[in-house]
Amino acid sequence: MATWRRDARVTAVQRLGCAALAGAVSLSLTAPLELLTVLAQVGTWHCRRGLRRAGPSLCRAEGVRALWKGNLTACLRLFPYSALQLAASRRLVILFTDELGHISHWRAIMAGSLAGMVATIVTYPTDVIKTRLIVQNRLEPSYEGIIHAFYKIYHQEGLLALYRGVSPAILGAVPFSAGSFFVYINLDKIWQEPIVHFTPLQNFINGCVAAAVAQTLSFPFETVKRKMQAQSPWLPHYGAVDVYFTGMADCFRQTVKNKGVLGLWSGLTPSLLKLTPGVDQSLRPQELRELKRLRRENF
Repeated sequence: MATWRRDARVTAVQRLGCAALAGAVSLSLTAPLELLTVLAQVGTWHCRRGLRRAGPSLCRAEGVRALWKGNLTACLRLFPYSALQLAASRRLVILFTDELGHISHWRAIMAGSLAGMVATIVTYPTDVIKTRLIVQNRLEPSYEGIIHAFYKIYHQEGLLALYRGVSPAILGAVPFSAGSFFVYINLDKIWQEPIVHFTPLQNFINGCVAAAVAQTLSFPFETVKRKMQAQSPWLPHYGAVDVYFTGMADCFRQTVKNKGVLGLWSGLTPSLLKLTPGVDQSLRPQELRELKRLRRENF
């Protein structure tokens, strides 16, 4: 058990603003890697000769600015996603905390996962729009911008099209949260010293390892989600998706049938290089460390 404590040194608005700004800078710097990840997951022609040639091929075809397609949408999504996740997480933690102010690790993980799911569902249309903007040709666009994409998808394909792929996005939270939790509860065994004595470098390495493990475990769900988001009869070449399917289960089956099991992990390398979780629906690493530290203090 652990005791949940609020950090009174930073207000919720300040924490949210700092997280949004840091996230926007991080997303902008790693946008080319995110673009290569999405293109590899969808299976567009750029990646047929390997990821190393995908970037140059895209630049020759659409210009250097194409490497940042969809980045504005991703940055704009950060603030409402972070706000919703933070608000939902606080509410759920209070709900799962007992009368003594204690909360178990699994309840804390559940609170973080549920909060991430709430934020994902509410902001999911922006994720669909981001994928559509990435897979389209910048010089011959089907969508002229974020608002136009939202309007066109809604009127051509209906409201449900803006939530296409939400099922694997939510299901991917399970292996992601489990992977993160497994790493953080074993940090003292990995380093062979108490968690409270970790240096900043060790904490940085811990975050990278946890993100890599969690992202690898949840990546097949992320791949299927991207394929479902991109596939559309209103896009040239049906969204340029490398397999054709009728739903989530069929997408898994068709991908394995045509690309092999490893096809579910297409694009994992650039995704790991940027080390930003594909399904960000667990407690933050620092919160997991705090929970474990408080548990030790309570005992």
